[in-house]
Amino acid sequence: MQKVKIEDAEIMQIAIQQEITRSDESRYDHRLHGVLLICAGFGASKVAKLFNRSIRTIHYWVHRFEKHGFDGLRDMDKAGRPSAITDDIRRIVDEDLRKKPRELGYPQNLWDGKLLSHHLKKKNGLRLGVRQCQRLFHQLGFRQRKPRPVIASADPLAQAQYKKTPTHGKES
Repeated sequence: MQKVKIEDAEIMQIAIQQEITRSDESRYDHRLHGVLLICAGFGASKVAKLFNRSIRTIHYWVHRFEKHGFDGLRDMDKAGRPSAITDDIRRIVDEDLRKKPRELGYPQNLWDGKLLSHHLKKKNGLRLGVRQCQRLFHQLGFRQRKPRPVIASADPLAQAQYKKTPTHGKES
Protein backbone atom coordinates (compact mmCIF):
# COMPACT_ATOMS: atom_id res chain seq x y z
CA MET A 1 0.00 0.00 0.00
CA GLN A 2 1.30 3.46 -0.90
CA LYS A 3 1.98 6.07 1.73
CA VAL A 4 -0.52 8.93 1.59
CA LYS A 5 1.12 12.32 1.11
CA ILE A 6 -0.06 15.90 1.18
CA GLU A 7 1.68 18.44 -1.02
CA ASP A 8 3.37 21.21 0.97
CA ALA A 9 2.77 19.27 4.19
CA GLU A 10 4.68 21.73 6.40
CA ILE A 11 2.64 24.69 5.15
CA MET A 12 -0.60 22.72 5.45
CA GLN A 13 0.29 21.73 9.01
CA ILE A 14 0.64 25.40 9.95
CA ALA A 15 -2.63 26.24 8.15
CA ILE A 16 -4.47 23.43 9.96
CA GLN A 17 -3.10 24.55 13.33
CA GLN A 18 -4.30 28.10 12.62
CA GLU A 19 -7.72 26.77 11.64
CA ILE A 20 -7.95 24.83 14.91
CA THR A 21 -7.36 27.99 16.94
CA ARG A 22 -10.12 29.93 15.13
CA SER A 23 -13.12 28.66 17.08
CA ASP A 24 -13.97 27.33 20.50
CA GLU A 25 -15.53 24.23 18.94
CA SER A 26 -12.45 23.30 16.89
CA ARG A 27 -10.18 23.76 19.94
CA TYR A 28 -12.52 21.48 21.91
CA ASP A 29 -12.36 18.84 19.15
CA HIS A 30 -8.58 19.16 19.07
CA ARG A 31 -8.32 18.50 22.80
CA LEU A 32 -10.82 15.65 22.49
CA HIS A 33 -8.64 13.97 19.86
CA GLY A 34 -5.58 14.41 22.08
CA VAL A 35 -7.29 12.71 25.02
CA LEU A 36 -8.57 9.98 22.68
CA LEU A 37 -4.99 9.20 21.65
CA ILE A 38 -3.95 9.02 25.32
CA CYS A 39 -6.87 6.58 25.91
CA ALA A 40 -5.64 4.53 22.93
CA GLY A 41 -2.28 4.09 24.63
CA PHE A 42 -0.14 6.80 23.06
CA GLY A 43 2.28 8.50 25.44
CA ALA A 44 1.96 12.17 26.29
CA SER A 45 5.25 12.97 24.56
CA LYS A 46 4.07 11.32 21.31
CA VAL A 47 0.71 13.16 21.43
CA ALA A 48 2.51 16.42 22.23
CA LYS A 49 4.74 15.96 19.21
CA LEU A 50 1.81 15.07 16.92
CA PHE A 51 -0.22 18.06 18.10
CA ASN A 52 2.72 20.45 18.26
CA ARG A 53 2.01 21.16 21.92
CA SER A 54 4.05 20.80 25.08
CA ILE A 55 3.88 17.63 27.15
CA ARG A 56 2.62 19.81 30.01
CA THR A 57 -0.33 20.91 27.87
CA ILE A 58 -1.29 17.29 27.16
CA HIS A 59 -1.09 16.47 30.88
CA TYR A 60 -3.25 19.54 31.55
CA TRP A 61 -5.90 18.34 29.04
CA VAL A 62 -5.98 14.85 30.60
CA HIS A 63 -6.20 16.26 34.12
CA ARG A 64 -9.08 18.58 33.13
CA PHE A 65 -10.84 15.67 31.39
CA GLU A 66 -10.49 13.38 34.38
CA LYS A 67 -11.68 16.06 36.80
CA HIS A 68 -14.52 17.65 34.79
CA GLY A 69 -15.30 15.19 31.99
CA PHE A 70 -16.03 16.53 28.51
CA ASP A 71 -16.75 20.01 29.84
CA GLY A 72 -13.17 20.15 31.11
CA LEU A 73 -11.95 20.19 27.51
CA ARG A 74 -14.07 23.18 26.53
CA ASP A 75 -12.65 26.70 26.64
CA MET A 76 -13.12 28.26 30.02
CA ASP A 77 -14.35 31.79 30.57
CA LYS A 78 -11.60 34.29 30.13
CA ALA A 79 -10.52 36.13 33.24
CA GLY A 80 -10.37 39.88 33.34
CA ARG A 81 -12.57 42.88 33.04
CA PRO A 82 -15.07 42.92 30.19
CA SER A 83 -14.25 45.24 27.33
CA ALA A 84 -15.48 48.80 27.66
CA ILE A 85 -15.91 48.91 23.90
CA THR A 86 -19.30 47.48 22.97
CA ASP A 87 -20.13 46.38 19.44
CA ASP A 88 -22.14 49.59 18.95
CA ILE A 89 -19.22 51.78 20.03
CA ARG A 90 -16.86 49.73 17.83
CA ARG A 91 -19.16 50.32 14.84
CA ILE A 92 -19.38 54.06 15.56
CA VAL A 93 -15.58 54.32 15.97
CA ASP A 94 -15.12 52.46 12.68
CA GLU A 95 -17.42 54.98 10.96
CA ASP A 96 -15.67 57.95 12.59
CA LEU A 97 -12.19 56.72 11.65
CA ARG A 98 -13.27 56.57 8.00
CA LYS A 99 -13.83 60.34 8.17
CA LYS A 100 -11.07 62.90 8.38
CA PRO A 101 -10.66 64.41 11.85
CA ARG A 102 -11.38 67.86 10.38
CA GLU A 103 -14.85 66.65 9.34
CA LEU A 104 -15.54 66.02 13.03
CA GLY A 105 -14.26 69.43 14.11
CA TYR A 106 -10.66 68.61 15.03
CA PRO A 107 -7.69 70.67 13.76
CA GLN A 108 -5.59 67.61 12.81
CA ASN A 109 -5.46 65.99 9.37
CA LEU A 110 -4.73 62.43 10.56
CA TRP A 111 -6.00 60.21 13.35
CA ASP A 112 -3.61 59.09 16.07
CA GLY A 113 -4.03 57.36 19.43
CA LYS A 114 -4.11 60.61 21.38
CA LEU A 115 -6.81 62.14 19.18
CA LEU A 116 -8.91 58.96 19.21
CA SER A 117 -8.65 58.83 23.02
CA HIS A 118 -9.87 62.44 23.21
CA HIS A 119 -12.63 61.75 20.67
CA LEU A 120 -13.96 58.71 22.58
CA LYS A 121 -14.01 60.65 25.84
CA LYS A 122 -15.79 63.62 24.23
CA LYS A 123 -18.30 61.65 22.15
CA ASN A 124 -19.00 58.55 24.27
CA GLY A 125 -17.68 59.44 27.73
CA LEU A 126 -15.30 56.50 27.33
CA ARG A 127 -11.82 56.82 28.81
CA LEU A 128 -9.25 54.78 26.88
CA GLY A 129 -5.50 55.22 27.01
CA VAL A 130 -3.50 56.18 23.95
CA ARG A 131 -1.98 52.70 23.62
CA GLN A 132 -5.39 51.05 23.85
CA CYS A 133 -6.64 53.38 21.11
CA GLN A 134 -3.66 52.40 18.97
CA ARG A 135 -4.64 48.73 19.44
CA LEU A 136 -8.19 49.62 18.46
CA PHE A 137 -6.87 51.10 15.19
CA HIS A 138 -5.21 47.77 14.45
CA GLN A 139 -8.25 45.68 15.46
CA LEU A 140 -10.45 47.68 13.10
CA GLY A 141 -8.00 47.18 10.24
CA PHE A 142 -6.63 50.72 10.15
CA ARG A 143 -3.00 51.64 10.15
CA GLN A 144 -1.66 54.84 11.53
CA ARG A 145 0.16 57.13 9.18
CA LYS A 146 2.64 59.67 10.34
CA PRO A 147 2.66 63.04 8.66
CA ARG A 148 5.72 63.67 6.53
CA PRO A 149 8.10 66.21 7.98
CA VAL A 150 8.34 69.63 6.39
CA ILE A 151 11.89 68.93 5.21
CA ALA A 152 10.53 66.56 2.55
CA SER A 153 9.07 69.47 0.61
CA ALA A 154 11.93 71.87 1.29
CA ASP A 155 14.27 73.14 -1.34
CA PRO A 156 17.37 71.03 -2.16
CA LEU A 157 19.76 73.45 -0.45
CA ALA A 158 17.81 73.24 2.83
CA GLN A 159 17.73 69.44 2.53
CA ALA A 160 21.51 69.30 2.02
CA GLN A 161 22.07 71.46 5.11
CA TYR A 162 19.74 69.24 7.13
CA LYS A 163 21.50 65.98 6.28
CA LYS A 164 23.96 64.64 8.84
CA THR A 165 26.49 63.45 6.30
CA PRO A 166 27.50 65.36 3.19
CA THR A 167 26.93 63.83 -0.21
CA HIS A 168 30.25 62.53 -1.59
CA GLY A 169 31.51 63.84 -4.90
CA LYS A 170 29.31 66.92 -4.89
CA GLU A 171 30.25 70.35 -3.73
CA SER A 172 27.71 72.71 -2.26
